[in-house]
Amino acid sequence: MTRYGLYVITDEKVSGGRSHAEIARAVAHAGADVIQLRDKGLSGEELAETARQLRAITREAGVLLLVNDSLEAALESGADGVHLGQTDLPLREARSMAPPGFIIGVSVGNAEEALEAEEEGADYVGLGPIYPTGSKDDAGPACGLKALREVKAAVGIPVVAIGGITKANAAETLRNGADGLAVISAVLAQPDMAGAARELAEAIAQARPGSG
Repeated sequence: MTRYGLYVITDEKVSGGRSHAEIARAVAHAGADVIQLRDKGLSGEELAETARQLRAITREAGVLLLVNDSLEAALESGADGVHLGQTDLPLREARSMAPPGFIIGVSVGNAEEALEAEEEGADYVGLGPIYPTGSKDDAGPACGLKALREVKAAVGIPVVAIGGITKANAAETLRNGADGLAVISAVLAQPDMAGAARELAEAIAQARPGSG
């Protein structure tokens, strides 16, 4: 099964102007399992070109690259997959256009949406915001750990938690059912992005069963 572990979402505003490529280079060798390219301000062509730059970085590091929202940019760049929101391209349509082994994740807010995503062929769901967050303008109110436990109990695919995740609450979030932790500010807003990613990856490793 794909390991989602530390899932870093790029954002040039949160990173203080550091580019998507700079973010990817900083975290790819610092414990990130997945990097998601997210930039709603780029055109389709610009997004695909940026994704190609990140693909070279992630391929060399053995890290998964997912593109937010745009199946076209993900396919053009050779990314490992796409992450879709509730208002993006329907999952069944995306699956019909994607090659075998292509990862499709879906944002959900509750167990009902998670079950629907699983039934339609999602490889994983992203649930959030778990905690209050200011990193995403469209995040909405926090759904909390109770919702995380409910979603984990409802589906058989991995659940990636997002929203307000920090080193301090990483273990608690994993204990409540998260298979992976998606972060923005916890890594990108730090002066040393690689160091922040490394600390989070270590916290995840320590919290996993069998870590001793």
